[in-house]
Amino acid sequence: MNPTDNAATVTRRIVEERIGHVVFSNPARRHALSAELLEALEQRLAELAERRVPVLLLGSGIGDDVWSAGHDLGELALDRDPVAYGKPLERVLRAIRAYPGVVIAMVSGSVWGGAVDLAMSCDLVVADRSARFSMTPVNIGLPYTTSGLLRFFHNLPIHVLKEMFFCALPLTAERALQFGVINRMADSTMLQATALEMAHGIAAKAPLAVRAVKEQLRIMEDMQPLPVQAMEQIAELRRRACASADFSEGLEAFSQRRQPLFRGV
Repeated sequence: MNPTDNAATVTRRIVEERIGHVVFSNPARRHALSAELLEALEQRLAELAERRVPVLLLGSGIGDDVWSAGHDLGELALDRDPVAYGKPLERVLRAIRAYPGVVIAMVSGSVWGGAVDLAMSCDLVVADRSARFSMTPVNIGLPYTTSGLLRFFHNLPIHVLKEMFFCALPLTAERALQFGVINRMADSTMLQATALEMAHGIAAKAPLAVRAVKEQLRIMEDMQPLPVQAMEQIAELRRRACASADFSEGLEAFSQRRQPLFRGV
């Protein structure tokens, strides 16, 4: 095998005149969202935005067991808050939400942690029956961000949201379809065709009108005024969790492939 076969890459191509396809790949790390991969993804999105491609398909491929393992936990030894505002993942999520066109996530296989946020930040989600969505930060003691939680809050019933974040158990494709997390479910052999069918329908519409509606919805979703005291309280809770011994224990346990022993400190 060529050593570059396992490198983290992000490729883009124009499928048709008004449809682009972005593929991220990090096979050695189960398509983990490393800083290198996220920075490349941000660049590919910027390039396609400059070309004003009206519809994008986004995914890591079809048929693998894992669509993305989420954050590359090996990088957390150097960065204990990888979901903070200026970090690579948050920049990519904002780039997807601000993209001047429609971004369709094409999901095959299990989706973990920050990769769930990546899929849900897309405008539409098409998935096959192997898709599973697991929010796992609690397994290592990482508190999620307010902006990230709001994205789930807008898409899930509150008790389902709590189940995902408290229990870190997967949401199956069937349940995800039931709650509107995914728009369409297809067999793996028909996943790309189903996503392309949706893309063709959107690409035939007036792009300025679609873009205007997307931006209006983004602004309305972002209109969540919170008192300064509440924001300070949230920031302090996150700071304590990120600096805690529990977070260190979670990372160490993960690297040693054992169950963590959390003590609440």
